[in-house]
Amino acid sequence: MSSLSEAHRATGPHSGNFTPPDFRSLQELPDSYSWPQLDDNSSVDVIDPQAAFVPVVDLADPNIVDLVGRACQGYGVFQVTNHGIQMGLIKDTEIEARRLFSLPADQKLKALRPPDGPTGYGLARIAPFFDKLMWHEGFTIKGSPIEDARKLWPDNYTSFCDVMEEYQKGMKELCMRLKRVILASLGLTTEEDLKLGGLGPSGEFTEGCITALQLNNYPSCPSPKQAMGLAAHTDTSMFTILYQGDISGLQIFKDGVGWATVPPVPGAFVVNVGDLLHILSNGRFPTLVHRVFVNQAHSRISIAYFYGPTPNTQIKPFPNLVEPGAVPRYRSMPWGEYINIKAKHLDKALSLASNIDQKQTQEGDCVNEEIA
Repeated sequence: MSSLSEAHRATGPHSGNFTPPDFRSLQELPDSYSWPQLDDNSSVDVIDPQAAFVPVVDLADPNIVDLVGRACQGYGVFQVTNHGIQMGLIKDTEIEARRLFSLPADQKLKALRPPDGPTGYGLARIAPFFDKLMWHEGFTIKGSPIEDARKLWPDNYTSFCDVMEEYQKGMKELCMRLKRVILASLGLTTEEDLKLGGLGPSGEFTEGCITALQLNNYPSCPSPKQAMGLAAHTDTSMFTILYQGDISGLQIFKDGVGWATVPPVPGAFVVNVGDLLHILSNGRFPTLVHRVFVNQAHSRISIAYFYGPTPNTQIKPFPNLVEPGAVPRYRSMPWGEYINIKAKHLDKALSLASNIDQKQTQEGDCVNEEIA
């Protein structure tokens, strides 16, 4: 595998049922979950030594701007420590996520996410693009989870809601800190710089922002080397903050290296570049292609937090990153237009938004506000 495009396995929308099964009842891997021709690095039991290239940065380091800039430009990903989120809160969130996913299957289906709905229980949103199903179940939260939580625990939902709201509050604060560092690494340090990039004085999108919390469960699998937890994809968001716990599973793709497992660092978050940051940086920061594998011994929980603007926000590469007289790598468009492109074309979305390729796509009237 020699290029990012080869890392994707998109084949076109699958017409099957996207209601999660009762994974605990599956003693053998069904054919619908058996992925053919997985590469030699399809097991997370062996940590690829090349994974050492993923930088680990201390958010309190005086050279943090330079460290994060080099990590984003060279790899599209880094792990961050000393981030200010208490480990007790992280563990409480993981415990509540496990409580959710340990519910009986019919109970979880009471909070099933509608096909066009923003929150609730269900399979990965990228599932329609793949012929095979993924060994994964998820739960999406935007703001207060109380409506869906009541469906799961009519009389015992408050602890789940309290923990999820506190975690989201901490994540939003961390997002603001990381965004300021990332923008500074791109040379956006003055109010005028930010204004030219369509941002307010604090680096916030002037139209507001959208965030989403994604709880992921990768159940223990009877045939992990034939299964896929989450297929190769990039995140649509500006960036993603991921807690992957202490069980390996996340793999990233890098040109010239191939796939490498990202070993968990105690207490650290994985921060990866999404499509939006790739566009805003005029291609300087590569959007991270990643996937997830499963194992036979453990059910693995991960917690992802996505950050991006509202659909009406006009996005384009920051002017200071475009050479004088050069054409920006990506065209200016409402963020909602790009979301629609990604929802229809997945891994072809960036090329369809490119000025260089001069490709256009016609989109429907309905804008899906999801950023994950």
